[in-house]
Amino acid sequence: SATISLSGLAVGSLTGIIILFPLFLLVAVCIKIEARKDPIIFSQLRVGKNGKCFKIYKFRSMVRDAEEKLTELLHRNDVKGHMFKMKKDPRITKVGKFIRKTSIDELPQLINILIGQMSFVGPRPPLPREVKEYTEYERQRLLIIPGCTGLWQISGRSNLDFNHMLELDLKYINNRTIWFDIKIIVKTIFVLFNSKDAY
Repeated sequence: SATISLSGLAVGSLTGIIILFPLFLLVAVCIKIEARKDPIIFSQLRVGKNGKCFKIYKFRSMVRDAEEKLTELLHRNDVKGHMFKMKKDPRITKVGKFIRKTSIDELPQLINILIGQMSFVGPRPPLPREVKEYTEYERQRLLIIPGCTGLWQISGRSNLDFNHMLELDLKYINNRTIWFDIKIIVKTIFVLFNSKDAY
């Protein structure tokens, strides 16, 4: 199926960075006001196409030692399967709560798109520790470049467990077209204005 080319993705992401630059600055200032010593951008190792690892970029929405505190919280996971989601995660900052609800924290991933590591639409890139537990069937999520949004985000987001997300990802992988991508992107914009399913 036809999808947006890498050059098209680069142009789109660069345009997005330029247009959203004032918002980037505003978020950066808010993060620094709340936690002056903490970095503005958070990077984390994720698994992309064909199992290749890369660093994903986000606006920092959690306390600096969030990764260290995760082991203490794993038993409080609110979703089933190979991923961690928690409705009232104590690691999230005040600014972080807002930017996560609206998905503003994901905007730095335009940089990942610009350098060819991600696409606008596709399966969300998992953590290496999650992929270690994947079956061969589940590894099909890694057949294409991961995306910033997808069927999972417009179908319930954090209210869906891993198995539901997997089936939606495979449905997308098997049916992807440029028009399908555009439809998902448009629906994502509407979902952002009704962000009750995000946490």
